[in-house]
Amino acid sequence: MTIQEREDRHTSGLYQKRPLAIVRGDGATVWDSDGNEYIDCVGGQGSANLGHGNAAVADAIARQARTLASSTELFYNDRRAELYDVLARILPAELDRVFLCNSGAEAVEGALKFARMATRRKGVVATMRGFHGKTMGALAATWGPEYREALGGDALFPGTTHIPFNRPEALEAAIGPDTAAFVLELVQGEGGVRPADPAFVREAARVCRDRGALLVLDEVQTGFCRTGTMFALERYGIVPDILCLAKSIAGGVPMGLVAFSRRVGDLPKRSHSSTFGGSPLACAAAVAAIGEMERLDLASRARDRGEQLMDGLRGLESPKVREVRGLGLLCGIELRENAGPTIRGLQERGVLALGAGPTVVRYLPPLVIDARQVARVIAATADALA
Repeated sequence: MTIQEREDRHTSGLYQKRPLAIVRGDGATVWDSDGNEYIDCVGGQGSANLGHGNAAVADAIARQARTLASSTELFYNDRRAELYDVLARILPAELDRVFLCNSGAEAVEGALKFARMATRRKGVVATMRGFHGKTMGALAATWGPEYREALGGDALFPGTTHIPFNRPEALEAAIGPDTAAFVLELVQGEGGVRPADPAFVREAARVCRDRGALLVLDEVQTGFCRTGTMFALERYGIVPDILCLAKSIAGGVPMGLVAFSRRVGDLPKRSHSSTFGGSPLACAAAVAAIGEMERLDLASRARDRGEQLMDGLRGLESPKVREVRGLGLLCGIELRENAGPTIRGLQERGVLALGAGPTVVRYLPPLVIDARQVARVIAATADALA
């Protein structure tokens, strides 16, 4: 019985799986169960910034697993304290409090909850095409109506509204005296690889400040060197009230966090918690992963290889291409047709890529990808489009 058949016997059925069983990875390369090699431009949907099989992270996980894998925040812990020190060094100084959790959706859930508790308001404003997760609160901020159809529509989180992305004039009318938070991605990933306009971000910060609402940045996908700086907020010259991070923070081990400023105020004890959040195992992995990101200067790599990829994609002479856009090594091609055939064509040519809406091919490779591999991705894209 094949791996696919064994999974299909018991899987939830919620995932639209491709007929590949990925069994090994090294750097920006993965192999399937038949030994076929692929350049990985899926990158764990943003969780593999550091690449596959990093020895420093693997060693840190092994050492900690043999020492102490679990210890909740009922107690203090040396690895957690070490991670807090690292985060204090790389985060904006204003974001000096951190709640550790397990995923991006959990981070967004925590951020919405903290904003409501801090402001004693109920309203949440998000953007069209935004994606913030599929758990109940995060799903309310997520734009795609198709994700909510099975739940009976939009009545998930009363008081949640959506405004057009990159339309500064929409902010004044949307953010009012009952708004707890405005939630924003600096690059919409799932929504089509659309970078935020700096003027839109600045106006959002101003309106939130003037109206007493909290600005929440969702950097679950853009964080940890993806856009060419440790966090995308550095490219926009802004510090939010609340920052959501996850995906690549721990080199492939599940982890997320909510970082927030003193403007949020004191949150009630026991009003939020997470059994696995801040476990010694995940903290050890995160300390090692962040250290490797800095040692390998992944931010510079993301800038250089992202420029190479986008320049190459923009140079493709194909009538199918409408636009190439992105930031750092988060790149997308918007096509004049459905992206499915191109994504399948790339896979046949040894490149795994993502969709981002019906007409966008998204490239999200590990930041350790080299120039030769990027050139192969560009050539495979040209061939698939032809």
